[in-house]
Amino acid sequence: MRRLIFLILALAAAAFAGWYYWKLSQQISSAPVSALLPRDTIFLAHMPDFNRSRDEWYRSDIYQLYRELAVQDFLRKPLGNVPTPNAFGAQTLREIGQLDPKHAFVALTSMDNNNPKFVGGFRFRASQEEAEQIINKWRSKLLEQTPAAKREKLQYQRREIELVTAAPFTLATTYDRPWFFAATDVTELKALLDRADHRAKNAEATLEKDEAYREAVSHRPSNYAAFFYLQPKIFSERLAALRAAVRSRPTPGEATMLEKMRCIAGSMRFENGKIHDVLFLGMPKLEHEATLTRSSVSLGTKETFFYLSMLLNLGEKIDTLNQAAAFAGTKVFQALADSGIAADDWKAAFGLELASLADWPSSAHWPSLLLTLPVTDAAKAGKITDALIRADEGATWTQTEKDGVRYFSKQSAASFVAITPTIALSDRILVAGLNPVSVEEAMKRSGAGSSGLSDSQTYKAAERLLPAPTNFFAYIDTGLLYSRLDASLRPMLLMAAAFMPAVAGSVDLTKLPSPEIITKHLSPIASSQRYDHDGYVAESVGPITLDQSAIGVAILSSLGTAARQKAGVSGWSASATATPQPTPIPSPTP
Repeated sequence: MRRLIFLILALAAAAFAGWYYWKLSQQISSAPVSALLPRDTIFLAHMPDFNRSRDEWYRSDIYQLYRELAVQDFLRKPLGNVPTPNAFGAQTLREIGQLDPKHAFVALTSMDNNNPKFVGGFRFRASQEEAEQIINKWRSKLLEQTPAAKREKLQYQRREIELVTAAPFTLATTYDRPWFFAATDVTELKALLDRADHRAKNAEATLEKDEAYREAVSHRPSNYAAFFYLQPKIFSERLAALRAAVRSRPTPGEATMLEKMRCIAGSMRFENGKIHDVLFLGMPKLEHEATLTRSSVSLGTKETFFYLSMLLNLGEKIDTLNQAAAFAGTKVFQALADSGIAADDWKAAFGLELASLADWPSSAHWPSLLLTLPVTDAAKAGKITDALIRADEGATWTQTEKDGVRYFSKQSAASFVAITPTIALSDRILVAGLNPVSVEEAMKRSGAGSSGLSDSQTYKAAERLLPAPTNFFAYIDTGLLYSRLDASLRPMLLMAAAFMPAVAGSVDLTKLPSPEIITKHLSPIASSQRYDHDGYVAESVGPITLDQSAIGVAILSSLGTAARQKAGVSGWSASATATPQPTPIPSPTP
């Protein structure tokens, strides 16, 4: 009987221990990443589901474009000139997929004494033994690169911490099923384990409880592929200290844009093949009662590939613009001051809504660009325009008037692209462009109320993907832009390849895909920004987003510059090799 009671008690204790372990593991498993980090975390990057994001990327428009057979055939030669990717990288991606990581994150927790401390981790689906097998392989690869590294193992709260040290670098790793954690500081890793296992004494000292972080995630979509959070407080404090050191008496209430920001956060998700990103800036509202009207959209046509409208108070930035112009060697804004025109005159003359449009008719070799400002006081706007024209010393401007609109045109020096800067001024709007025909046609459309752009189904469909903007809106028809670029640049590129062997050695331009293959994957890019309760929310959607396209242009520009420099060096080396060298004169024998 006693044995039976003992057996029952032992089974009950084992069942309770199993239940407790399962309950604890569920709590750890379901804990949000923000509950694992300290409240003063500076930066956090978070990917909730690696495999899901990878699969959505494979279904995206831009990846489908990359997988087109004609595109692959064109890329074969330039990619063949790139060093073969390390097989370890491809294998690592497959192993990451096997782990099926959930809630992968990396965070910057502190920067005391300019010593940044990072922590990171992810939940894995496999058993701990399977995870250790894969991660140990990665660690071995790391140790191969740092043969002088020291390895040791520590025990903390029944967890084994493996420490790799190669001064000044330290990497501490551990498992807390179903989590794998890593940190560049052992103390940070122990604190992370305490929060994960609910041993931390102050539950309010986590990032999850921070007001700025909660404010940021309130603007994060529920379904996202990646997310980042930045607390700029530490940077703004250092900037304020630097400003205080430079200026003995700073202006009361003076603060930079960074110092006004409470938090910065961004997220990205996939929607029907498109990429949709959201950027949030937690800060006070800069504009007062002004709201974006986008009335300038009436100047667009069915061949407008670019449209931008934003609130920009140039009157408040006259002093800054004048300093920038003086630094660049121009005196445009100084001419306004010499004419007795102050910032208040500019504010009274023009509205806040600055707009830009670019048209590219199929019959034109190059696009036409327009810049517009609404006119609120025609007399003051005319005085400012006259002052700007007079500031262009040495240039000849012609002035005409038609249907109550004043036109100012200047013939530029002959160049590859004919440019005739033109300004048109009416009592409603100022339009500036690169040729008089496009400016005059735009001025005629400004009073029509509708246009080919605003009536376009492509434009309307892109506009509906985003909330209504209050202070910024941008639209780029990437399909139209690419087709026009292809028609204008393809003949020039083929000719350049014939005269530049270095180009032909890097890329086969005869295999450039037809524009139809490219444009079927290119939908418009739309971007809008609004103020929403506690900060600015900027959203962008398209095959790539507005921010990504800007980064891509910058990268391509740098690569193009590097390629031109390499081609120049190669040409110089070839000419130097081909030039006969003079025979050295022997020194006289003493």
